[in-house]
Amino acid sequence: MSSIIDNPFAVFAIALVAQWGAAFTGDFLRRKIRPLKKDERADFDTVLAGSLTLLALIIGFSFSMAVSRYDQRKNAEGAEANAIGTEYLRADLLPAEEAARVRQLLKTYADQRINFYLGKDRADRTAGSDLVKVQNELWSTVVHGAAAQPSPVLALTVSGMNEIFNTQADTRAAWLNRIPTAAWALMVLIAIFSNLLLGYRDRSSGSLALLVLPIIASIAFFLIADIDSPYLGTISVVPHNLMSTAEAMKP
Repeated sequence: MSSIIDNPFAVFAIALVAQWGAAFTGDFLRRKIRPLKKDERADFDTVLAGSLTLLALIIGFSFSMAVSRYDQRKNAEGAEANAIGTEYLRADLLPAEEAARVRQLLKTYADQRINFYLGKDRADRTAGSDLVKVQNELWSTVVHGAAAQPSPVLALTVSGMNEIFNTQADTRAAWLNRIPTAAWALMVLIAIFSNLLLGYRDRSSGSLALLVLPIIASIAFFLIADIDSPYLGTISVVPHNLMSTAEAMKP
């Protein structure tokens, strides 16, 4: 199911079809099998109102979860840009040879991180290994330069490089932090049963409500999935901070 919720358009289509199917199934049961009795309508309306209220609440709760995760990814991008820019300045503390090497590697690293956010490296199977290679070269260069002239000042460059790696790990964790599958399953089930009950309810307005409510709920599901998905969503984190940092590092 995780592959499905990664695609907001698939979520919209599946939710819409499932809810329409449930609504018209309820309508068929009422008309062809067992009509709703008059003395049952009050209790039925209470259950229907409660289920629709619960659906609205869980949609709002899921939307809040998605937004918080989107903000987490944005904050992680800003932290990465800040760490890279700071270390680029701290490279001046290293010996000249190591400083030049670190600056060049940091430019490459910043470009790799920008490609990650823009999704340009997802089709490249070597992107992950290339990132690890640059990280290893950065670490070995900084450690070599600091070991040649050990001092508390040079220790700042080692600490700064460690911060770069930590922020990259935080970014990865933020991208993996998604709305739980169980929450999606619960939301979809409530939507299906709510539309089933709505279809079973006597109506004086024809089938318009059976068409409109599934569309509205499906749009909400699409928006939640779109914000929550860092990969295929139309709403994504644009690495403005990293781009500014990479631009500032150009000669």
